Amino acid sequence: MPTAIPQTNPRAEYLACQAEIDAAVHRVMERGQYILGEEVSFFEKEFAAYLGAQHAVGVASGTDALHLALRAGGVGLGDEVITVSHTAVATVAAIVQAGAHPKLVDVDASTYTLDPAALAGAVTPRTKAIVPVHLYGLPADMAAIMAFAKERGLLVIEDCAQAHGAECRLSQTSGWKKAGTFGDAAAFSFYPTKNLGAFGDGGGVVTNDAALADKVRLLREYGWQERYVSAVHGWNSRLDEIQAAILRVKLRQLDQWNAKRQKIADIYDRCLAGSAVVQPVRAADRAHVFHQYVVCVKNRDQIRRALADAGIGTGIHYPVPVHRQPAYRALGKGVNLPTTETRCAEILSLPMHPHLEPDTAELVAAGLLDAARAG
Repeated sequence: MPTAIPQTNPRAEYLACQAEIDAAVHRVMERGQYILGEEVSFFEKEFAAYLGAQHAVGVASGTDALHLALRAGGVGLGDEVITVSHTAVATVAAIVQAGAHPKLVDVDASTYTLDPAALAGAVTPRTKAIVPVHLYGLPADMAAIMAFAKERGLLVIEDCAQAHGAECRLSQTSGWKKAGTFGDAAAFSFYPTKNLGAFGDGGGVVTNDAALADKVRLLREYGWQERYVSAVHGWNSRLDEIQAAILRVKLRQLDQWNAKRQKIADIYDRCLAGSAVVQPVRAADRAHVFHQYVVCVKNRDQIRRALADAGIGTGIHYPVPVHRQPAYRALGKGVNLPTTETRCAEILSLPMHPHLEPDTAELVAAGLLDAARAG
C-alpha cells in the first residue's frame, strides 16, 4: 500500500510558512541579485547570532562546508583526520576531498556518536584533526573530545549537519552552548530534510576564528580577494540568495520546530517504554533535537517491511558503514569497529518531523510494537 505516514516531510514546512517564504523568494527575484547578495549576508549574521558564534559563512552544501573548514584550518595532503564510520558518507568524502586520510574509530554503544575512548589509539604523528559527528541531533561528547584535542594540539571541526539548535555543556557548572561553538569550526548542512533545511542544497561554516572565516570566504569563490583575480586556489561553493532568503524565514521557526520534534520523541519514548525496542538515549549534558528518532530492533529488515505494508515510512541512517562501502574499503583494513557493525544491522529511523501529529506518532509506535512482536 502507498506510504500514508512518510518518514520525513519537508513540504509541510513550506506549507507552514508559505506566505513568508513566497514573499522572501519574490523579494530576491525582484531585487535581481542572485549570488552572494544581502540575503546571504543577513542570513550569515543571523545564523551566527542564533548559535552564539562570531562568524558564519554560507557555502553550497554541508559537504563543502566540512571540506572548506578543513582546508581553512590547514588540513591537507598527508594529514590524518579522525572521525567515525557510522555517519553519512559525506563526512568521509569531505576529508578525502581536502587531501587528508580519514582515520575511522568506533562509536559509543548508547549514543552512536564518536567514542572518546577510541581517540588515543587512533592518533599518529600525522594526525591533524578530529571531526566529531553530532548524529541524529545528539551532540557528541564534546567535553571529552575537546579535552583530548587540547592536550594533543589537534584541530576540531564539528560535523553539525544533523544538529541545528542542539546544545551541550562541558561540565555541570558550565553553561549550555549550541553545537557548533565548541571546536575550531563547525560545518552545517541545509539539505531540505534537516532541522533547518533549504529547498535545495546549502551549507555553512561557523567559527569564532576571524582568520579561519576569512579563509573560507576566500576558498568558496575561486580564492578571489578581488573579482576575477585568484590569490589562492579556490572552489565555486556559494550559498545562493534564494536559499538564504528561505533559511532566514525558517531560522525564526527553528526552536519551535525543534521543541515539536522533542515532543514527538517523548511520545515515542512513552509508547515504547518497557518493550524490546531500544530507544535513543537522553544524555544529561546534551540536548537532543531529534533530527532522527532512531531505534534498534532485532529482525530490522523484516520489521521495516511490515511497517511499509502498514503504510508507515521508515529510514536507515545508515545501512552500510563507510569502511564497508566499495569506494572506501581500504579504510577498513586493520580496523575493528564492533559497535558500528552491530548498530548498522539494527537501526531504524521512525517518522520524525515537526509537523507529525501526536496521534500519528502513537500509531507509528503501535505499529512498530506489533511488527516487533510478530518478528
